[in-house]
Amino acid sequence: MRKLNGDGQAPSRFIRARQVADRSIDELLGLCKGVAADGRVCQDEALYMLNWLQANDHVRDKWPANIIRVRIVEYLEDGIVDQDEREELFDLMRQIVGSVDAPAALNFSTSLPFDDPQPDLLFSGQRFCLTGQFIFGPRPQCEREILSLGGSIVTAPRKSGCVVVVGLVGSRDWVHSTFGRKIETALDMRREGCPVSIVSEEHWTDCLKREFGFTPPF
Repeated sequence: MRKLNGDGQAPSRFIRARQVADRSIDELLGLCKGVAADGRVCQDEALYMLNWLQANDHVRDKWPANIIRVRIVEYLEDGIVDQDEREELFDLMRQIVGSVDAPAALNFSTSLPFDDPQPDLLFSGQRFCLTGQFIFGPRPQCEREILSLGGSIVTAPRKSGCVVVVGLVGSRDWVHSTFGRKIETALDMRREGCPVSIVSEEHWTDCLKREFGFTPPF
């Protein structure tokens, strides 16, 4: 457990370490966007990303650096990234940045953390945590639809169980361009075996329509 100082806060060295890690992850997301921008990933780009990950070992266990590192190390084990591996690596980059076709002023949310397969959502008695911006409508409207079906809203992921719904568009409040602290927290909880699901806005909307039994008026 992290020790707190006399003011009940984390020591400054932990804060600085987190800030450094956040900046590195932002740089990595920029690399992912750049690598995937032309619709493909070449051998030299895979090697460059591996060298970057090795030079930034302090984030080797931080998502999504840990996912990328494992995949690239596997692909480069024989020294060559073949066509299938290049396509798989591009798909990984696309999932991490949400969309390689997003306008410069717009960031789509990452799709990589979603449950696979995404579970059927039973709204009655289920807790939901919303993050990001929703094409469906403003956050209060999304919450009203959940409440109307007997679900409840929580402001942060719960270890005792919840569904984190990620809006299609990244929020300006997120610490990173394609994901924020709620997604990071949910991933940590899921790794610990907590009953936390992460689903897309599209999947949530499909389940919502199924619960209504018709296309709701939104």
